[in-house]
Amino acid sequence: MITLTGKKISEGIAIGRLSFYKRDTKEIRRIYVKDVEKEVMRFQKARQKALQELRDLYDLAAKDVGEANAAIFEMQQMILEDQEIIRQITSIIVEHKLNAEYAVKNAVENILASASKSNKNYVQGHEADVKDVSTRVLRILARTWKDKMLTDEPFILAAGELYPSETVKFDKSKILGFVTRYGTINSHTAVLARTKGIPSVIGLGESLKKEYEGKTIIIDGFEGKVYIEPDYTTISKMKQKQDENHTQVQNLERLKGKENITQSGQKIDVCANIGTREDIENVLRSDAGGIGLFRSEFLYIENGTKLPTEEQQFQVYRLAAEAMGTKKVVIRTADLGGEKQAECLELGEDRNPEIGYRGIRVSLDKDEIFKTQLRAILRASAYGNMSVMFPMITDVEEVKQAKLILEKIKNELKDEKIPFNEEIKIGVMIETPAAVMISGELAREADFFSIGTNDLTQLTLGMDRTNSRLERFYNTHHPALLKMIRIIANNIHLEGKKIALCGDLAADLSLTEKFIQMGIDELSVAPNQVLALRKKIREIQ
Repeated sequence: MITLTGKKISEGIAIGRLSFYKRDTKEIRRIYVKDVEKEVMRFQKARQKALQELRDLYDLAAKDVGEANAAIFEMQQMILEDQEIIRQITSIIVEHKLNAEYAVKNAVENILASASKSNKNYVQGHEADVKDVSTRVLRILARTWKDKMLTDEPFILAAGELYPSETVKFDKSKILGFVTRYGTINSHTAVLARTKGIPSVIGLGESLKKEYEGKTIIIDGFEGKVYIEPDYTTISKMKQKQDENHTQVQNLERLKGKENITQSGQKIDVCANIGTREDIENVLRSDAGGIGLFRSEFLYIENGTKLPTEEQQFQVYRLAAEAMGTKKVVIRTADLGGEKQAECLELGEDRNPEIGYRGIRVSLDKDEIFKTQLRAILRASAYGNMSVMFPMITDVEEVKQAKLILEKIKNELKDEKIPFNEEIKIGVMIETPAAVMISGELAREADFFSIGTNDLTQLTLGMDRTNSRLERFYNTHHPALLKMIRIIANNIHLEGKKIALCGDLAADLSLTEKFIQMGIDELSVAPNQVLALRKKIREIQ
């Protein structure tokens, strides 16, 4: 038995024979053409056909994995409609009198080579999508180009890497799981695999050898491991794990649509935390009561060297609002700094980054960036039940300053006759001991509150939660922390406001009953933790 270790991107167990994806890699030759106008027309026809295929793929994906994830193919259409890319390809054909295939290949290679300097946000970090689009056009130009797999029986797919358009068309009755040599955990392919529920492990490198073709393998998507020709003991263990997971998922699925109510009749809201647009569909699948925390800083982190524009942010927030309908969507303004560094924003070095230049301090200091985000949030608020929340608050004055900027943006939008929700709710994250001690005063300045347990725990204990040497000292159940949560809940309720709990502690099922007893109104967790939390709440006496 051979064991390989990679990156887990979609949980589950898959057992089957391995089959390598045979992507046709027809050689692109440099050919001189006499009639350049005819060749340009040939390229344009292929481009139009590719656009139609991507529209069809969007419709397929929207039905299968939801509109949030189908947006990948809208982005790919954007690549095909980019006038600069079209100009580059056309120029190669006309000026050098070369064939369309070579022009497409050459132009795309130039675009990818200069991606780090490009102002095209869809290129940075999405090279696989650009390759996917160019491959589609080249296939159409070649006409006879087809990809193939060597079996009609259910199997485990292996590849160097997989493109999103390939992943979305996976037939779950045929493809039990997939493994790749390359790829990233945040790629569109990874997102689609998670959404479709296909067990998968990526980043196995050259240890994933062609000679494993046809061999029995096991994917352990929980651990990020792959077993080649597993022994009897491993097969038995993995089958048991597979059965247990299947039973657990089936039991939890039955809870969809049911209330989060204890056996004594006490209700508590259960919402989901997300960081990107791709997570929105997972919230819908989890049957959460809404988005309790949209960590908007990830829009900055994933945008490479360019700041996300107002329009970029607006489109993501609007998608969240529309997808949730009447359910709440809480956008936390960017909590950048600390361990959350973005290439597009130079914050300098901090000796103690977790207690340094971060959160609301950055927003108030770099107010133009803050205003851009607030404009996007306010514009999106016209499309659903959206509210805004400020992170890392330590002083009432910080909330007042942020509210003042928000009011100025409201007036700007009124002057521009741009619709927004004038009564948008304002929230405050309580994640510093200072905010705990003034939570009563803060309760008079905001409409709702959320306790960020990750930062509050490490700031209360004076310990970096990422330091492995402190693991045995790091007590998330420390009585001081639990007393703080009780104090916050009491102070917020005295002002008739509601308090939520987010962060890792909200998903700690051993504390759920205690949080309910403390008066916590809402628990916000990762989408895949929603149903397990609902089950726990319904079991409490």
